[in-house]
Amino acid sequence: MYARDNDAAAEHVHQLPTGEQVEAASTALRMLADPTRLRLTWLLRTAERDVSSLVEATGAARPAVSQHLAKLRLAGLVRARRDGRRALYTLQGGHVRRLVEEALAAADHHLTGAPDHD
Repeated sequence: MYARDNDAAAEHVHQLPTGEQVEAASTALRMLADPTRLRLTWLLRTAERDVSSLVEATGAARPAVSQHLAKLRLAGLVRARRDGRRALYTLQGGHVRRLVEEALAAADHHLTGAPDHD
């Protein structure tokens, strides 16, 4: 790696995100601010699941789960694929998985008083 590569990377870190980036991030965070949607994304971080299994795991009503999944899809946090008559849902990717995991880990640290780590 050349010195100028390090300079370019450092400069990118210190630049403000674009308005478009901030708007997309704000939308994602608003979607995750709902307790049911946060539970759904937690369940989807490790495996594909259908609506029935998500209803069973969360205890939420089927129409509510379907509506939450639709919102998460529109926000680009969840994707779906058809398997016969069933739709299987999963998180969009590693960034979303890590965001959900980090948010809940931070909450756990806050609740338990565990020290933060860098």
